[in-house]
Amino acid sequence: MKHGKLIQNISLTAALWGTAAMSAVAQSQASYLASQAEQGSQLYQNVCAVCHLPNLQGAFESPALTGANFVNNWGPRSAREFLAFVQEAMPPQAPGSLSEQQVASLTAFILSANGIAPAATALDFASTGAMIAAAGSAASPSGQVRYPVPGTPGTQPSPDSRNRTPETGTISRSATALTRTFHAAENFRNVPDTELADPPAEDWVYWRRTPSSQGYTPLSQINRNNVKQLQLAWVWGMESGRSQPAPLVRDGVVFIPNFGNVIQALDGRDGTLLWEYRRQFGEGERQGGNLRTLALWEDLVFVATTDAHLVALDARTGIVRWDTEIADDNHGYSNSSGPIVANGVVINGINGCQQFYPESCFITGHDARTGTELWRTYTVAQPGQPGDASWGGLPVEFRGGVDVWMTGSWDPELNLVFFGTAQAKPWMAASRGLTTQDAALYSNSTLALEPATGRLVWYRQHVPGESLDMDEAFEQVLVDVAGEPYLLSIGKSGILWKLDRRNGQFLGLAQTVFQNVYDQVNIETGDLRYREDIRNMQVGDWLSVCPSTAGGHNWQSSGYHPPTRQLIIPLSQSCMEMSPRSTTFEIGSGGNQGDRSWREMPGTDGRFGKLAAYDVETLEETWSIEQRAPFLTAALTTAGGLVFIGDYDRYVHALDVESGDELWRTRLATSVQGFPVSYAIDGEQYIAIPAGREGGSPWRIGNFLTPELISPDGHNALYVFKLNP
Repeated sequence: MKHGKLIQNISLTAALWGTAAMSAVAQSQASYLASQAEQGSQLYQNVCAVCHLPNLQGAFESPALTGANFVNNWGPRSAREFLAFVQEAMPPQAPGSLSEQQVASLTAFILSANGIAPAATALDFASTGAMIAAAGSAASPSGQVRYPVPGTPGTQPSPDSRNRTPETGTISRSATALTRTFHAAENFRNVPDTELADPPAEDWVYWRRTPSSQGYTPLSQINRNNVKQLQLAWVWGMESGRSQPAPLVRDGVVFIPNFGNVIQALDGRDGTLLWEYRRQFGEGERQGGNLRTLALWEDLVFVATTDAHLVALDARTGIVRWDTEIADDNHGYSNSSGPIVANGVVINGINGCQQFYPESCFITGHDARTGTELWRTYTVAQPGQPGDASWGGLPVEFRGGVDVWMTGSWDPELNLVFFGTAQAKPWMAASRGLTTQDAALYSNSTLALEPATGRLVWYRQHVPGESLDMDEAFEQVLVDVAGEPYLLSIGKSGILWKLDRRNGQFLGLAQTVFQNVYDQVNIETGDLRYREDIRNMQVGDWLSVCPSTAGGHNWQSSGYHPPTRQLIIPLSQSCMEMSPRSTTFEIGSGGNQGDRSWREMPGTDGRFGKLAAYDVETLEETWSIEQRAPFLTAALTTAGGLVFIGDYDRYVHALDVESGDELWRTRLATSVQGFPVSYAIDGEQYIAIPAGREGGSPWRIGNFLTPELISPDGHNALYVFKLNP
């Protein structure tokens, strides 16, 4: 095992009181810029104030950073020594994670708080001079260095003593990230295209296990007869913040994204941390966000970051192999889910396109080995291209939205990848200066692309001119029945669509929850028509509609069960009132421009959560259950005849996939939210279920409409279960 630098494990501890060597320094004063202190002031409040207090006076083991004690201890010591200490030791929850620029800004702020005036020279790691020159020399009067021994005091600590915990991993830095490798995943085997297309039963290598996005495991050790014997095998605490993770598993290594763009690799047997990647964000930039999933290919893990980059990590160590900027995040571009890989091409859909800028939303393909962009396909019809007229004459810079919110699917035999797209923005046609008759291609559509070139092979627009934030941007489930290749998709309207995935031909639909937004639904063609008041909406009008923007259906993906040919769909039953705002059409403007208020759905008696099974041939509902708490996970189906689902009220349910009868349940520390997976190690099956909080309309239903159901904050985790031996 390699050993890296010694890293502080407690906050600016007693080490500040003299455990480091006090070197004599020239009594010139270290200088800093006023701008550095200004930046450091905000960073201090975000990173340091919780331990050292907003006024720098310190508390408990976190000493004061201003005043006589600080000056006596650190004043005569070199600024370089202080800078090095802070970078190595701080903050205690992520030592070594601050950049040199951030450390210099923090130190400049501390100098200013101790009465040192700014100068014309910036503070950096090459700076000379004392922290506070007037404090005098801290060296031994005789200049002699003595180490303490019993009975005789010394002038400094012994060189091999530290008031800190040694780091047992290797630290690797890139321009935008910090990786700690504790134990290399030596048993990890590369994932070739053939195993991505047809993964081993024990692995979970796509966000829904296979490129068909079915969410089904062929493992059957855990089944209807023994599921009551499930017990907790291990649990891993995750980063706080918005969390809806979808882990991946290969050769017993669990790869999981955390809030803040933290990626971790865990030993699937016991939850031991193998390595950790932490994205570093600059001053004034968004400091990370929710990432749902990752992608695997060969020896790489791919991360689509909040700041609109695509990153490849070494799967065994977490070290950055390449980092490619996809778009300018200053224009709002971002990623919330993850990419897919098809025949060596990493394919990613961007989001965060609600503001008005010359470039619209898009999907990109990248060389998996280098990150080089191979193609870019816009999800908004471009001037002079097919679909241009569907935007009612709006210049391209005012064609907002059409984000790609969820990871796509891949059919290796047809050589097609499939993505769903969101609605145009602003949300409501009146705010866009359009009507519901303006289709706004390629919003609210399923797109079929050629993975090598990005060529649009076919599309199906499910809801032309969508105007109620009810997008169709979710999972594209690929199933084969009697030799026929189907694509199943469902959006917020709650309409389940069935298409021929060879050409997008409409094959049928089912309405899964009560809806009153369409006064015509043609079951022969799939054509929809909004009711009259929606077609005639004006800015300032309030409309009452069902379902709400939580769905119908949302990001909580359905699970297909091949043995029974059922699609198990998490649904939501709520309504809303909604009103369009006026919009200023200028670069940088735009946004959602809608007001909402949530309501209970008529006829549900406050049962907001619904889970329903549909026969994929007939699209008939075969069973359903309803409950007060919204379901906040994807559905995991198994060859053992089970479906696993989690809810806002902290319960995990295991149901009989043929009847919906509950066979087992347990309760976690907070809401069960994200994408459950199953894997096996040495013939033993595991069920991994995430717990997390926050995130859009589905979360608000529980938060706003079921206030008696308490979801504690700060308990994001991955819970892993196996059978009691």
